[in-house]
Amino acid sequence: MDLWVAVQALILGIVEGLTEFLPISSTGHQIIVADLLGFGGERAMAFNIIIQLAAILAVVWEFRRKITDVVVGLPTQAPAQRFTANLLIAFLPAVILGVLYADLIHAYLFNPITVASALVVGGVVMLWAERREHVIRTETVDDMGWREALKIGCAQCLAMIPGTSRSGATIIGGLLFGLSRKAATEFSFFLAMPTMVGAAVYSAYKYRDLFQPGDLPVFAVGFVTSFIFAMIAVRSLLKFIGSHSYAAFAWYRIGFGLLILATWQLGWIDWSTAQH
Repeated sequence: MDLWVAVQALILGIVEGLTEFLPISSTGHQIIVADLLGFGGERAMAFNIIIQLAAILAVVWEFRRKITDVVVGLPTQAPAQRFTANLLIAFLPAVILGVLYADLIHAYLFNPITVASALVVGGVVMLWAERREHVIRTETVDDMGWREALKIGCAQCLAMIPGTSRSGATIIGGLLFGLSRKAATEFSFFLAMPTMVGAAVYSAYKYRDLFQPGDLPVFAVGFVTSFIFAMIAVRSLLKFIGSHSYAAFAWYRIGFGLLILATWQLGWIDWSTAQH
């Protein structure tokens, strides 16, 4: 394995792990950082599938006790059945739209300019959502009804636009629909499991010819790095929301997005020609 390729894999693994579950768009950061590093093509597509799986495994590990309780209680316990049903309901809108439009979205919207614009717009929406009066009707994920789950599932579909952020759309959607900050964040994590695993399995099957044995060392570096940093990010976010709002993430999104747009407008970096 070439040293520079190993460095690229390490950097992109860190970026994926740190950003996947923060409301700042992991896909958007991956597109921008990969473009800066010159890491593209078919290998990059397969690599992204691997590091996303690593990130979701970190969440599975972090919430393993809750997952075990749900699985064990599913045959007989109403709360476990309701929680599972809510996840399936929230998961369905993204499945339907993903199957219908994923290729079109990837072809036309996966570029740094779209990402930067979505980062700015999403940041403004997050600031508005944080500053409005927050009426809490659902304290925990176990208190959710199917209507809230469906609304959050529809909000998640906005994340098909790169730069929007899946976690950002579901968390802010949850806050707008009456969930507490903790419930919105945790449900976002749980919803990520079927959503990301489903997307990864679908992509892995569709692009199965891209996986080559010679790329295994590169994938291993990215996988381990992504897992470790995703674990750090999830634990840090759960601790952070206990006493903070999401305004800091909103300002970061706006600043980062404007920086990308400024470098493009000033001609410092020709982001408009990036292909992924």
